[in-house]
Amino acid sequence: MSTKKAPRRRSKAEAALPLVAAAVPGKEPFDIAEALHRVRAAVKPYARAALFELADEGHNTPFEQLVACLISIRTRDEVTLPTARRLFAVARTPAAMSSLSPAAIDEVIRACTFHEPKAAQIHEIARRVVAEYGGVLPCDPEVLQSFRGVGPKCANLVLGIACDRPFIGVDIHVHRVTNRWGYVQTSTPLKTLLALEARLPKSYWVEINALLVPFGKHLCTGQRPRCSTCPVLTMCRQVGVTSHR
Repeated sequence: MSTKKAPRRRSKAEAALPLVAAAVPGKEPFDIAEALHRVRAAVKPYARAALFELADEGHNTPFEQLVACLISIRTRDEVTLPTARRLFAVARTPAAMSSLSPAAIDEVIRACTFHEPKAAQIHEIARRVVAEYGGVLPCDPEVLQSFRGVGPKCANLVLGIACDRPFIGVDIHVHRVTNRWGYVQTSTPLKTLLALEARLPKSYWVEINALLVPFGKHLCTGQRPRCSTCPVLTMCRQVGVTSHR
């Protein structure tokens, strides 16, 4: 008698989603709904991505999320989280942050990478929000990207997490994993963002970052991914993988 586990039955909504990656001998058709279902279970033992963790702790305003995202640039989550918490213990609103000097902000966040220019950016954003938007950062992608140092990744994470709007935050993990799966075929995170906007069902637009950050950090790593224990291996095209564990 076969002991092979039967595949999870798809809901009616999921049944309408595309199976997108090209057929590969020996691999199951790539089903994004099933892939993310498996990833969702696989990442439960690991810490959440920093911005989602901070939101769960109550730091869920657009301003706090934007500040935390700036702190996170080129900085590991293990540093981002305590650094953002220290800063928010001092100032959580644009008004409070703008009352600090850039030097005072820098002193609090100096554990993160590029802390001095980030402190100046955070202070300028706070000053502008107070002066131009009455102290409340609007959920507007054009406004968010008008601030120096804020690109599509941070803007979209703020819009998705703090504003509850369907935007995709593409960092290096989302870029690497979705290309390795063969779900998209792109060369940069920005091109991956555009490809995912065209292909990924909107119900996953915010969640995909929350899932693929821990998945990319702990399982589908940049060097020698853990393919032997990966729950998506039967579907993954393993694009570019030359060595794995």
